Amino acid sequence: MATKRSALGKGLGALLQDSSNATPVETGNSVIEIDINQIEPGMGQPRKVFDQEKIQALADSIKEHGIIQPIVVKKEGLVYRIIAGERRWRAARVAGLKKVPVIEREATNQQIVEMALIENIQREDLNPIEEANAYARLIQEYKMTQEKLSSIVGKSRSNIANMLRLLNFSEPVQEMLSTGEITIGQARPILALSEENHASVAQIIVDKGMNARQAEAYVKKIVEASKKGATEPTEDPEKEIFYQREIEYMQQRLRTALGTKVKLDDRQGKGKIVIEYYSKDERERLLEILTEKKS
Repeated sequence: MATKRSALGKGLGALLQDSSNATPVETGNSVIEIDINQIEPGMGQPRKVFDQEKIQALADSIKEHGIIQPIVVKKEGLVYRIIAGERRWRAARVAGLKKVPVIEREATNQQIVEMALIENIQREDLNPIEEANAYARLIQEYKMTQEKLSSIVGKSRSNIANMLRLLNFSEPVQEMLSTGEITIGQARPILALSEENHASVAQIIVDKGMNARQAEAYVKKIVEASKKGATEPTEDPEKEIFYQREIEYMQQRLRTALGTKVKLDDRQGKGKIVIEYYSKDERERLLEILTEKKS
């Protein structure tokens, strides 16, 4: 693991002391303990989803061994904004800690984004869309080139370019990539299609359990059929897309009616409906809606 970290671009340690293209950063390493309620999440955090089971596991470890690696923060008025270590901070709260060890730094907004991104990449904590959005933010907000970004995160320019292309997917496919429902390899061929077909084809690929190569062949078949102005005689991809759109439409109607996430798993008229709820009150609200008798 140590080798992997040292190979990852400059690494967190170097960035904390890097003065290129930014205001110099304090290099003092004094660890202090502060009230956990004085700490707030930083604006540079690229991760949007935190696995609660992993947070609980880390909290259990913190109860047993304490926080081994201090949280890196920047003081803003009366609060401390997290630069690196939000996951440790969240776990410490779950563990019931009143004070946590921190290292205070001065850093520009750009440096904060860079450090938060590198920390998460080192720990492989980001889903593909979170990583792509973090790259896009550094490029758009701070005019960073892909070459410069490559040197910071320790990944090839082609890898970064491929990650950025994921943001060209329609929103439903980005959500599937975020949750791991579809892999990058399975999804990548879909970019050859118009955006309105992304979600439908992605769902077909997942439902049929296609691997990356099979997905590529399937999309190629759709493209060729479209160029000919006709569909394949044996397997009709256009018909499947139309069918999948119907399913999506019905899913959306259910989501609107119930006010929650609904998954419709349909197999040519047979299947199941999965309705999600997140609390007892939510469960009772859904139960009332579903059992309400129409007068």
